[in-house]
Parts: sequence; C-alpha cells; structure tokens
Amino acid sequence: MSKVASLACVILSTAAMAAPHLHALAAEPPSTAAPAPSATKPGFQCHDKALTGSGPGFKDSQEESEKAAKEDWLGKAQAIYSDAEWNTAKDVNMECVKQGLYSKCFATGVPCHPKPSEHGNASP
Repeated sequence: MSKVASLACVILSTAAMAAPHLHALAAEPPSTAAPAPSATKPGFQCHDKALTGSGPGFKDSQEESEKAAKEDWLGKAQAIYSDAEWNTAKDVNMECVKQGLYSKCFATGVPCHPKPSEHGNASP
C-alpha cells in the first residue's frame, strides 16, 4: 500500500470514528458574548435582517475565534452602515463550535446605527 493510500485510510478512519462525537461537541451549550436584546435601542435604526460573521478557519483560542467572528461580522455590517458597531447591534448571538482544542465561532446580529439627527440645522 502506498504512503498516500495509507494516509488516506488513516484520515478516513479517524473521520469515521470522530463523526459521532462531533455531533456531541456541536451540541455543547453555545457561549454567548452578551445578552440578546430583542428591541431596537432608542435613537437607533436597524437593518431589516441579521448578518453572520465567522472569520477564517478554526483557532486554538476561543477568544481569538470570537474576535475573528466579530471582525468578520463588523466588516459586513459596516458595508451597510459605516458607523455600525457590535455593541449597538440588535439580537446579537455568539455561538462557538469546538473540535478538540480548536474552536470556530459565529457572530450573528442585526446591524444598527444612530438615527440621523432630526435637527440638521442649528437654530440661532
């Protein structure tokens, strides 16, 4: 058996043995970055749907994975509202999946931004 074929057998065998356990790992309670508000904050207007960011690949630190997910989400949110921030989003949720020592997180939220001032002109 060639080295490539042997390596493929080992990888496939490992994946087959790990498959039942991956469901259990994914079923772990998700870590939440902040309580999810359900209403738009006063003085803010929000987009009509939630966005999800995850960042590339698995990280060896959950904190780094959460940070990557928030940064990816923020890039998408700021394409809609240039002044969008994670802490002003509505219905925020952070879910992380663990695989061994590695994790991948998914940040979901509805981007919001301050409403435009209704008093555009200052009165004398």
